[in-house]
Amino acid sequence: MDKRIEEIIKECKRQQQSCNYTATALYCWYKEVRVWRVLFIVAPIVAGSVAGAKILLKNPDYDMVVAVAALLAGLFPAIFKALDLDVSLKSILDSAKLFEVLRDRFGQTAMIGAHGKREDLEDEFEALMDRMDDARKSSPAIPERHFKKAQEKIKRGDYTYDEDSGAKAN
Repeated sequence: MDKRIEEIIKECKRQQQSCNYTATALYCWYKEVRVWRVLFIVAPIVAGSVAGAKILLKNPDYDMVVAVAALLAGLFPAIFKALDLDVSLKSILDSAKLFEVLRDRFGQTAMIGAHGKREDLEDEFEALMDRMDDARKSSPAIPERHFKKAQEKIKRGDYTYDEDSGAKAN
């Protein structure tokens, strides 16, 4: 096999692996942000309701509870913003899907494109790298902890197909 083809195949496999880690990290991040978003939306509503209950409760024993609830209702949006949790869920999910597609395309190019003409393989690789550059430009910066989660999931075999591992499917 041509040395240039071998190098392109190796690079396709590296890019496939990179896309796999990135997509997995994005999905981990997406799940976490979704939970935090619900918490930071529901908690101020509940705290505001408790604070608003003062109108119904004339008992001064609840003054401290009402004051704390009002404080929390006001602080939650600021905390949400300070922790940078107001990232776009759609942006994270769209990026994860894009990297999944690229992962599959790099894998297909490495396996199938290698059997065609060298020029066709080079063209396909260049087109995929252009798409990869665009994906990287538009993807939000992923917190480091999610890359570590992705590494653990991938090492555990969460994204290994039976066909690739030699195991027989039931």
